[in-house]
Amino acid sequence: MSATASSRIDFGRSVQVVRRFGGRLSGRLDRLSIFICLVLAALSIGVAALSLASGKYPIALVDVLAAFAGLGDEQVRMIVVEWRLPRVALAFLLGGVLAMSGAIFQSLTRNPLGSPDIIGFSAGSHTGALVVILLLSGGYYETATGALIGGILTAMAVYLLAYRRGVQGFRLIVVGIGVAAMLSAFNAWMIREADLQIAISAAIWGAGSLNGLGFEQLVPVAIVLCIAGPLTLLLSRPMRQLEMGDDAARASGVTAARTRLLLMVLGVALTAIVTAAAGPISFIALAAPQIAKRLTRSAGVALISSALTGGLLLLAADWAAQHAFGAQLPVGVMTVSIGGVYFIWLLIREGRK
Repeated sequence: MSATASSRIDFGRSVQVVRRFGGRLSGRLDRLSIFICLVLAALSIGVAALSLASGKYPIALVDVLAAFAGLGDEQVRMIVVEWRLPRVALAFLLGGVLAMSGAIFQSLTRNPLGSPDIIGFSAGSHTGALVVILLLSGGYYETATGALIGGILTAMAVYLLAYRRGVQGFRLIVVGIGVAAMLSAFNAWMIREADLQIAISAAIWGAGSLNGLGFEQLVPVAIVLCIAGPLTLLLSRPMRQLEMGDDAARASGVTAARTRLLLMVLGVALTAIVTAAAGPISFIALAAPQIAKRLTRSAGVALISSALTGGLLLLAADWAAQHAFGAQLPVGVMTVSIGGVYFIWLLIREGRK
């Protein structure tokens, strides 16, 4: 049994009310947000198509479509499907994962600066991965495990250091910035002390790059995302309730401490996925949720629109890193360059409040 009702609620915008299972499951769908998400998805498809067609061996869009249909030249199909498609898919997925992680921590801290690359969780994942790479010579899955453990331990340390009769968002950010600075110095020291060949590989990986990635990295990322993504979306409503404060969240039936812990673990896990696959990629987690918030004109950060914005940003940054300067650059270089300007603007804006 299902029923769908449409009504205009005076929120200053058009809202679709959906009720399922006799009213036991209900929700509001913001029409502007749906429209923006569709536009972001269409733009992502367009940038993905451009990336699949661009390169040292340019391919017409018609031939790209033929390659997906199993038609046309076998060499073109190999270039499009086996070489370029995994990188494009990873750019979109990893950008979306970073944006979702950023949305979680910005919601928990109630501050637009509360992203994992600012408050130290990305640096912790980087440290854990470097320990495995430099000291244990681990492979992809060992590196992923090290990144996850490093991120979780860093999150615990930041949380405990910032705890004082509860955790305030501003204190968490300040403590996280300090921890991130110390971890960054430790990471630089580890690379400096390592063997030259291993240090060069670790430094290239540490710049954040999608070069050379294929189905070997895409498959585990997609599997983990299929597990972590739905869990994160299930916690989206309690996450928004926590933005009103712990007392209000408890009054509405949310277990504040447990929900916050689950969200932090999921946020760190999402960051670790990206760090393990492509190295630390900065500023997508910081910028994407705020850009999505302004596009949808929502009161808080939303996970789906943030994920689509992050996917589009990383797709565009990776295309620019490959083709805009005549040489392949790590995508992390592009995101740092763009994100640095955004970070300065955000600091100025927050300082005026």
